[in-house]
Amino acid sequence: MQLSGKKIVLGLTGGIACYKSAEFARALIRDGASVQVVMTDGATRFITPLTMQSLTGYPVHTSQWEAPPANMIPHIDLIRGADAIVIAPCTANFMAKLANGIADDLLSSMCLARQSHVPFMVAPAMNVEMWQNTATQRNVAQLKADGIGILGPAAGYQACGDTGMGRMLEPHELLEEVIAAFQPKALAGKRVLITAGPTFEPIDPVRGITNRSSGKMGYAVACAAREAGAEVHLVSGPTALATPYGVMRYDVTTAVQMHEMVMSLVSGQDIFIAVAAVADWRVANASNQKLKKDGSGMPVLEFDENPDILASVAQLDHPPYCVGFAAESENLLQYGEEKRLRKEIPLLVGNIGHETFGLDENELVLFDEKGNTRLPRADKQALARELIQAIAKRI
Repeated sequence: MQLSGKKIVLGLTGGIACYKSAEFARALIRDGASVQVVMTDGATRFITPLTMQSLTGYPVHTSQWEAPPANMIPHIDLIRGADAIVIAPCTANFMAKLANGIADDLLSSMCLARQSHVPFMVAPAMNVEMWQNTATQRNVAQLKADGIGILGPAAGYQACGDTGMGRMLEPHELLEEVIAAFQPKALAGKRVLITAGPTFEPIDPVRGITNRSSGKMGYAVACAAREAGAEVHLVSGPTALATPYGVMRYDVTTAVQMHEMVMSLVSGQDIFIAVAAVADWRVANASNQKLKKDGSGMPVLEFDENPDILASVAQLDHPPYCVGFAAESENLLQYGEEKRLRKEIPLLVGNIGHETFGLDENELVLFDEKGNTRLPRADKQALARELIQAIAKRI
């Protein structure tokens, strides 16, 4: 319920992507928001006001000439108390109106009357040629200059049969954008490299050594960093998690592969956050074929030490700001500080591993040169946001 208590004004303009707006409204409501819908006449040709009213529980407004209650001016009252305004879908025509300050219907008048501090986002939806048209791109540039968030569009198959840029983002992607709009942009313009999940060290083609890490904490940190305005690169060990929206993900399996991928990406990064639970050792004599239980006893496994990814990054001539993670089973305050000093990094995040692996909650301790700070047990996404803000203050 990340949008609990938020009032979202959702505008619909005339495009086939209106069918996605119904699910988007439901997604906002499921996440705790109340949704007030305003539709243009064109939008009502694609989806009925009754549909949107049934989904949101509020009357849908379609005309500035509706008979209002006493002393009510519709295009003013509709946005009073609004926490965000989202136009989805937003046609090329309506973007042109916004870029030029035209207010000739209820929705455009409402947008022009909005308060400047209220987040305002549009989700373009149109044919690929319309999107690429010079006039449209000129309007997009003007909207960005005016501080209006442009959500998408995406590329793909379009209703007209063409393929290319212009598809409206999917409802879950729009939801992520709205949630992000309420987060401080403390890392705007920064590039962040994150590792997450476990590594898997093969014994033979079907067996291996791994750990209980689910990747949830690392993925939450990646999501929080993107919400804070950063360009995020995520190097992930094997997990069942979906890629966080807006994050560039690179899949690896072993610790050696993770090390190689990190070192190939680290140049130009501002921050490196090593959340992954990386295996300290790998099997040196891994078999090319499945080991059989033939009565001769368990085969003897030999081990080589894996490269230390965090130390490798921290020891670069011009390293990014390095943040390590330590999953301990005991003596967290002692072992956490010892690891921070050993790795020679400015910040280390510690937790008790078996109390968090696979769960949706965690409890963290931040170690730096001033001592340690506890972040009480909470949802991992909430903790990730706290951590990102703590990192932003330190850099």
